[in-house]
Amino acid sequence: MKAFGEQFQQRAGHGSEAGEGVQSADRSVDRREDANPQVPQFDGNFRARLYDLLRWRRDVRRFKREPLPEGAIERLINLACLAPSVGLSEPWRFVLVEDPARRAAIRVNFEICNAAALAMQEPDRAALYARLKLQGMDEAPVQVAVFADRETVQGYRLGRLTMPETIDYSVVTAIHTFWLAARAEGIGVGWVSIIDPKGVTAALDVPGDWIFIGYLCVGYPQAEDDTPTLQRAGWEHRHAPDTVVLRR
Repeated sequence: MKAFGEQFQQRAGHGSEAGEGVQSADRSVDRREDANPQVPQFDGNFRARLYDLLRWRRDVRRFKREPLPEGAIERLINLACLAPSVGLSEPWRFVLVEDPARRAAIRVNFEICNAAALAMQEPDRAALYARLKLQGMDEAPVQVAVFADRETVQGYRLGRLTMPETIDYSVVTAIHTFWLAARAEGIGVGWVSIIDPKGVTAALDVPGDWIFIGYLCVGYPQAEDDTPTLQRAGWEHRHAPDTVVLRR
C-alpha cells in the first residue's frame, strides 16, 4: 500500500503541500466565456483559506465566558440549514438550552455517563482519561441540542426508504456546517457525546419521536490550535489519509 499512499498524497496535496494542491486545482476552474456570471469563482486564494478553515476547526473544551454577539447563534443556525439533506427533508431540529435547571440536568447526565466510561478504561489509560476535559458546559455561554426528526413528511421520504439512517446523516452534515461557519467567525464548538440520549430528550421535553444527535457547547475558545486536543494530550493521533482509501 506504500506505493498507493505516495500516489495518493501526490495527487491530493497534503500538509505543507496543500499550496500545490491549490495551484493544481486552479487549472481545473471553468473559464468558459458562456459561464453563468452569477456563479461565484472560488479562486486559489479562497481555497487556501478554506483549507485553513478545515485544518483549524477544533473540538473546543475550554471557553471564555463572554456572551456571543446578538444574532450570532441565529445566523449560524441559518447557515447550518444550508447543509445537504436526503430528499430535501431538512430533518434537523435545534434546541437552544437556556434554562439553568435543564442545563444542570444535562450536566448531571454527563457526569454519570463519564464516570461509567472512566470505569471501563484499561488501567494504563484510566489516568489519562481522567485528566481529559471532555465537556465545556460550565463555561460555554451557548448550548445547543440537535435532534433528527425521522418522521418528517418533508421530502416525501425520497432517498430514505432503503436507508432511513440518512435522516440522521443529514443532521450531522448540518452540525458540521454549523461548526465551520462558527469557526469562520472565531467561535468555537465542542460536541459532547458522553451523554445519555434518552436523558437529554427527557430533560428538554421535546417530541418523543425526535432522535438526539448531538449536544454542542458554543462560545469563544480560550486558546486555538490546529492540532486536535486528544493528539496533544497523547490519547490518539491522526493517520495518513491513504490508510483509509481503497480502490476496487
